[in-house]
Amino acid sequence: MTTETATAPDTGGEADPPPQPMYGSVEEWVTRLFLPMVRRPLGGEYRWCRQWWRHAEAIIRLTSLWHSWEALRLQPATGMATWLRDHLDHQLPVLMSRTGPFAQCSEEEHLEPKQAATEAAPSGWWQTSRIHGN
Repeated sequence: MTTETATAPDTGGEADPPPQPMYGSVEEWVTRLFLPMVRRPLGGEYRWCRQWWRHAEAIIRLTSLWHSWEALRLQPATGMATWLRDHLDHQLPVLMSRTGPFAQCSEEEHLEPKQAATEAAPSGWWQTSRIHGN
């Protein structure tokens, strides 16, 4: 009795190239997919700033949404459902809420967000013995 083992076809040692992103930048993703897809009545509960790229928090949230969308769009069956539930449904209320990064802005006007003030801790404040009560 002989045993045959199935082998993958010889591709010359080259793997398929990884899929390329559908969008080349977060700006392209926001303008071509996100904004046409996510439509909300603005001004009350939901806020948006046409200069969204001036808001550091918005940039990181939108970039995270874009990257996760690019990865999950390739997943068969439930990829988009997972993206909606685990990513968009979490980020959208934070991003566009009246207390979010666009809180002071409107579609017509950008107002520079004010950074919270901070004061340096006193010398020795972060020493391990002080923190642990030793």
